[in-house]
Amino acid sequence: MDLFEKCCRFHTSAEFAQQLGFPTNPSMARALGLYPYFLPIDRPDGTEVTIDNRRYIMVGSNNYLGLTSHPRVREAAAAALQKYGTGCTGSRLMNGTLEIHIALEERLARYVGKQKALVFATGYQTNLGVISGLASRGDVIIADREAHASILDGMVMAKALKGAETRVFRHNDMKSLESTLAFYPFETPKLVVVDGVFSMGGDIAPLPEIIRLCKQHNARLMVDDAHGIGVLGGGRGTAFHFDSADGVDLVMGTFSKALASQGGFIAGRADVIQWIEHFARSFMFSASLSPANVATVSAALDVIDAEPERVQRVNDIAATMRAELRMMDYNIGESQSPIVPIIIGDGFRALQAWKTLFKKGIYTNVALPPAVSPKRALLRTSYMATHTEEQMQRVLDGFREEREKLTKRYAMALD
Repeated sequence: MDLFEKCCRFHTSAEFAQQLGFPTNPSMARALGLYPYFLPIDRPDGTEVTIDNRRYIMVGSNNYLGLTSHPRVREAAAAALQKYGTGCTGSRLMNGTLEIHIALEERLARYVGKQKALVFATGYQTNLGVISGLASRGDVIIADREAHASILDGMVMAKALKGAETRVFRHNDMKSLESTLAFYPFETPKLVVVDGVFSMGGDIAPLPEIIRLCKQHNARLMVDDAHGIGVLGGGRGTAFHFDSADGVDLVMGTFSKALASQGGFIAGRADVIQWIEHFARSFMFSASLSPANVATVSAALDVIDAEPERVQRVNDIAATMRAELRMMDYNIGESQSPIVPIIIGDGFRALQAWKTLFKKGIYTNVALPPAVSPKRALLRTSYMATHTEEQMQRVLDGFREEREKLTKRYAMALD
């Protein structure tokens, strides 16, 4: 078989696509008007976007605080572009460190209550580099089964390159975590990695219990707080939400959600971060974060400090949407955050539900395996502090009007 044959089959064979976890092949989905990906947005205006000259209410963005269009944030990015140019053209290790990188790292460390922070070019690279850089032969990495793909890929890399052992435990199941930890001798070096807020389900890791188990079994704890920073704990993340910042050894965050930019960071004990600087391949061998992106993050943090009501507002909106959707008998799982899934189950029916709402001017995301577990296809909705009451009502009206149709025609899973 030619290496590229599977690529052709994926686009032309529904049966082969289904073997890979997709409900149908992309060509058929496009022909049926059911392909929800790579839609070219003409104008991204925060809570609304324009596609083919039509306006849609955006409830599929991670722009939780609505800062991508904030004047102060845009002005900071433009000023950095003028001062430093478009890029650093080198890795942080060599010629890519600017004074603003150092200033941002110092500020991020203070923000999440740690000694030192390190900025990466993307959030994905942060997890990949940290996990594979820390682990060695004889170490064990243990992650939640529903951890982000970058965590799981970091574990694969640590195992392949360093010989580290990797395990997963059932999602947010503390008995499963406890039995996994107990399998190893107390003295075995262990790293537990969880999402603070899980990106598909919107549920929150029970950090106090995880911290207790980690201490009991001599394990270090890393929290990927990509969807928690700027949203929980007054904006400082999941650990602050639980008043448990001291119990988390490493805090990872991204800039591409609430902080309106691109990139990621890891924060923790100074000697640990200095180790990562010299052993995280995705940090050492990637160009550094562009000046405009760095300045955007700093300005976003300024806005959060000056306008703390944004954090409260996004959580209030999310609480309203969760309550209203539950009253309509939608299955939204265990969501506790601005990420609110509409769990459908069947992938093809999820695509049909997406199209129904899209035709009503409501932009949601469709999550199919491997982004979610098999038979757990869903519409992923997420909300912003800048959504208006009128926009929220239009979204709810859209879901309410289609509830009976979605139930009967698309076999919507109920609570």
